[in-house]
Amino acid sequence: MPEPSPAAPPGPLDGLTVLDFSTMMAGPYCTRMMADLGATVIKVESPEGDHMRKLRPRKSGSSRFFGQLNVGKRSVTLDLSGGPGREAALALVARADIVLESWRPGVAGRLGLTYEACRAVREDVIYCSISGWGQSGPNARRAAFAPVVHAASGFDMANLFYQPPGSIPPVTGVFVGDILGGTMAFGAILAGVRKRDATGAGTRIDLSLVEAMLSMPVYEMQAELAGLRETRPSHRPVPTADGFIILTIVSDLNWRAAARALGQPGLGTDPRFVDVKARTLHWDELHQLVCDWAASRTAGEAEAEMLAAGVPAARYQTMTSILADEHLRTRGVFRTVADAAGEFTVTATPFRFDDVITPPDGSAVPVLGADTDPVLKEAGHPALPSPPGGPDDPAAPVQPGRPA
Repeated sequence: MPEPSPAAPPGPLDGLTVLDFSTMMAGPYCTRMMADLGATVIKVESPEGDHMRKLRPRKSGSSRFFGQLNVGKRSVTLDLSGGPGREAALALVARADIVLESWRPGVAGRLGLTYEACRAVREDVIYCSISGWGQSGPNARRAAFAPVVHAASGFDMANLFYQPPGSIPPVTGVFVGDILGGTMAFGAILAGVRKRDATGAGTRIDLSLVEAMLSMPVYEMQAELAGLRETRPSHRPVPTADGFIILTIVSDLNWRAAARALGQPGLGTDPRFVDVKARTLHWDELHQLVCDWAASRTAGEAEAEMLAAGVPAARYQTMTSILADEHLRTRGVFRTVADAAGEFTVTATPFRFDDVITPPDGSAVPVLGADTDPVLKEAGHPALPSPPGGPDDPAAPVQPGRPA
């Protein structure tokens, strides 16, 4: 008989309980990472469920979009608009280390689940609020979907500065603001845990998605404050015979290496390109030299030649090619999890511990409300009657979803 597999070691967050009232993307991304690292994450949903459960891609009624963000959690359904649901929620708060919510400011007060209300039942609770503009200020109660956050933070216009004349602000397809906000919430909450470990005191965290995005255009902010208006050399896509590559020629060493790869080592000391100032003035000429060289090569060939010369370079990958990428597969980036429709692939957390696999083997996406009764029982609270169906309560999420 084969020996049983050894039990996986506890994760770094083993023993922490997270009560997650968030929906859509930013909050669930944060708590997905916590679940991956061993925390018990209890996702509290309305009886109708997180809106993300309805979004494509779906298989046999299960949203894989929702699944990637919520694998490894437990699902509890509560009607927070009524007294019994609120009392049950506070019973869960009393046993939680961390409470995360993403309601629009003011909603937590209507639901009776403010930081003060939670602190009354768990004095050292770490309470994190994710919202568009933060919990204070003139814009606090404005709705904040990712395209709005990208525009309002200055991020889109900062990117527009590097586009060809006459361009318009980019269409928001990938919701950077949500994933960035979830990542920052993850760090802030763990800082709160460290503070509690040191002092015994809980804390409230106020995280603004607009402010998270504002932290990204570092050079552009400082250039504005310094009154700089000239265009900084931008790293542009280089077309090849079958796709695109990108080069990052930043230093003189990078340029001399690129000149060798181009088959023209003399360009390394050409007065037009000899240093950063000269290359900035002649950036269009430099870019055209690289485009002329790449036109007769495939993206793979151009990438390989530049890398062999010591130039930082990469092909532009698609989701199809990235899923087959040898480096990422060797690193264990793609993990298999399961939902009610079967197994599917998700990405692991982008950091590694020597003895932790993320998400853990056997991780599953919770069925809506499947853990309600056992979780309430563990909290010493009686089971609630099944709520009637109806419209969602007014606790509208602030994070964006994609059209169904």
